[in-house]
Amino acid sequence: MVGLDCSDDAGVYRLTDEIALIQTLDFFTPIVDDPYDFGQIAAANALSDVYAMGGKPLTAMNIVCFPINDMDKSVLRSIIEGGLDIIRQAGAVLVGGHSVEDPELKYGLSVTGVVRPDQLLTNAGAKPGDCLILTKPLGTGIVATALKAGELGEEPTRRVTALMATLNKDAAETMVDFAVNACTDITGFGLLGHCLEMARASQVGIKLYAEKVPVIPEAKLFASIGLVPAGSYTNQKYFLKHLEIAGTVDPLLIDIFSDPQSSGGLLISLPGSMAASLVEKLKEKGIPAANIIGEVVEKKPGTIEVG
Repeated sequence: MVGLDCSDDAGVYRLTDEIALIQTLDFFTPIVDDPYDFGQIAAANALSDVYAMGGKPLTAMNIVCFPINDMDKSVLRSIIEGGLDIIRQAGAVLVGGHSVEDPELKYGLSVTGVVRPDQLLTNAGAKPGDCLILTKPLGTGIVATALKAGELGEEPTRRVTALMATLNKDAAETMVDFAVNACTDITGFGLLGHCLEMARASQVGIKLYAEKVPVIPEAKLFASIGLVPAGSYTNQKYFLKHLEIAGTVDPLLIDIFSDPQSSGGLLISLPGSMAASLVEKLKEKGIPAANIIGEVVEKKPGTIEVG
């Protein structure tokens, strides 16, 4: 049902008229210092792809690259414990995994989930007149860069770590009650990159309301002093030609909107008449950053306006 055609979040294979299999995997190097926190974030990030497809995760398998001769096994144990706790929060089961010796530490999951074929969400269904809702604030890549530079305090570190370790489970379960047309999660390509994928797959244009996009408070400060990850500039180099940026938009916001996110929020496209109600329900579910950040427009497919 979903393969390589439109850069979607996961592969989907129909088993019967009642059930389809969702398959995805993701892993990366540490973005925080605490190994348990890293395990939580990496697991939440991998599980997010299943939620973005409207599905429910069932099983997970660990993917581990570990420098066994240079790092104590207790570090690996803490990472896996963090991941396992998030897997349990998702209601899924850890069924195995694979590890290799590697000089660079990496961790993540291969995840299998299920969805009813008639409830499957992809990034290809956005329609003109839809509103776009984002469920988590942007800026985790910038804040992680500040953390590596020793510039992030203890309280913001705890707050941003908790944000990245939070599953998109509640958001996904809430949107099921609405006529959502398309969904994706915001990860490595940043908000603008994933908007571009949605616009191309759906054959539409997207208009973003720059000042309505939720941003981690510290991200703008750190971006202003140049603590922007290289991935943000790599992303911009790829999609800048597809952007129409109003002169009133702060250039720092383009850096933030391009920022690679770890375990970012869901980007949900649904009819404009339902958008405010979904935002209200999301906030009731404890998702305070949820906000309408843009709209789907009839324009050259793949065009992104930022105004």
